[in-house]
Amino acid sequence: MTSPAQTPFTIHPATVVGAVTLAVTALEPMSRYYQQVIGLQLLAQDAQTADLGVAGQPIVRLVARPNGRQHPRATGLYHLAILLPSQADLGHWLKHYIATQQRMIDGAGDHLVSEALYLSDPEGNGLEIYRDRPRHTWEYVGEEIKMDTLAVDLPALIAAAPDTSFTGLPAGARLGHVHLQVNDIPRAVWFYRDILGFDYMTGFPSAAFLAAGGYHHHIGLNTWRSRAAAPPPAGSLGLVHYTIVLPHEDARHALLTRLHAANLPITPHGPDTLTHDPAGNALLLTINHSPIHPFTN
Repeated sequence: MTSPAQTPFTIHPATVVGAVTLAVTALEPMSRYYQQVIGLQLLAQDAQTADLGVAGQPIVRLVARPNGRQHPRATGLYHLAILLPSQADLGHWLKHYIATQQRMIDGAGDHLVSEALYLSDPEGNGLEIYRDRPRHTWEYVGEEIKMDTLAVDLPALIAAAPDTSFTGLPAGARLGHVHLQVNDIPRAVWFYRDILGFDYMTGFPSAAFLAAGGYHHHIGLNTWRSRAAAPPPAGSLGLVHYTIVLPHEDARHALLTRLHAANLPITPHGPDTLTHDPAGNALLLTINHSPIHPFTN
């Protein structure tokens, strides 16, 4: 009998990543941070949760765990990455961050396919704010996309920003990718490529980048702080789960069939389905009722 990993399969090209759910100790201050510093809108909030996003679409969901602890060297979230429509939007956000925080971001990288700014929220969750370069400019070496980490011209980025007040992230901002801490790269690649059907875009022994539909990456994986690590204990802070958003039920059913055939765990979670990668990172498989189209930059 042929195993799922031996059966050629590609995830639907319209697949994207959706909201990331984080457990936090201080719900109200963290909600304010994501609104006032990151520029998300508060979509819904109660005593235990807060949904934040843009134009009604959630990007970050916060869940209160006042007695939780961070485990930075366990498997989990390395960073969540918010994609902005243009270089001007990225420069606008950077100007806002410097003006309101009176400090520079933690890091930046020109990855050839994108320009990215890096920081952490007040509880240590990694964040990336970035913009893509036009897809027709992306280069390849064989079948792998060419990526690097070069210096970002921050003055040029700021110069590209409009001379207007920052009032929040622009319409069209969305979660572009998630970057996960895993404990074994080959095992994680097996799950995301051979079971779920993401394309392997590029990588090296300690990291891998996978995507649907030819994107540079929807899923990043690394072992830089988590090689051979265990998942964090129940009730920890940080990643609760993230969402893989499929365009229709047939596409989700195809993934569920492969997970079942590989004897991997599947659990109903409201209208969605919860599963875990081999490092213990939880992901929800859900359906996109509002298709997300690529930027036309």
